[in-house]
Amino acid sequence: MNHQKQLSAMLVPFYLGEQQDSEGRTIQEIWIWNFEELECVHNYIQWLFPLPERSAFNPDSPIVDEKIIQVFQRNPHLRQNLLRSFTVMLKFYGLQRHESNDGKVVVSQSEDYLNRKGEWVCIFNHNYLRITRILKCLITFGLENEAQAFYECLRQIYREDSEEIGSETFQYWTIAVKPNPTM
Repeated sequence: MNHQKQLSAMLVPFYLGEQQDSEGRTIQEIWIWNFEELECVHNYIQWLFPLPERSAFNPDSPIVDEKIIQVFQRNPHLRQNLLRSFTVMLKFYGLQRHESNDGKVVVSQSEDYLNRKGEWVCIFNHNYLRITRILKCLITFGLENEAQAFYECLRQIYREDSEEIGSETFQYWTIAVKPNPTM
């Protein structure tokens, strides 16, 4: 088995909390990292939000295939853990996920947004790439409602801070929430 297939085979056990990632970390450990760790460590995001494409930044990240996608879509525990990863990153960005009275998923700014905003709403911030990955991952694994809610919140932030975010970044986010017809 080649290195990439080994990494991909590790993903589901990692996400179930049964195995470490390529750096020896469990998903539970990453979930409790402080904001500084989430900001400064750059090789975990590909494990929390895997995609069917190779990472340009982390050669030791898993690549998902149709089989892994189906496992995530069918397994409620995996989906719940993906939502937990999403919640961790939303908190990092100063955002929160909740349901409206009619049961619709909503992502909005939390009380901590103004404190957290300075960490990521600025020109050429690497978190913009992370956000694109998160949106793509949510769509890939069938969490379209969460992806769309996150996108709507990002759209509002873009309206307020378009100079810092830039139209090209917002375009990537817009493309990311479109379902991939080839998957």
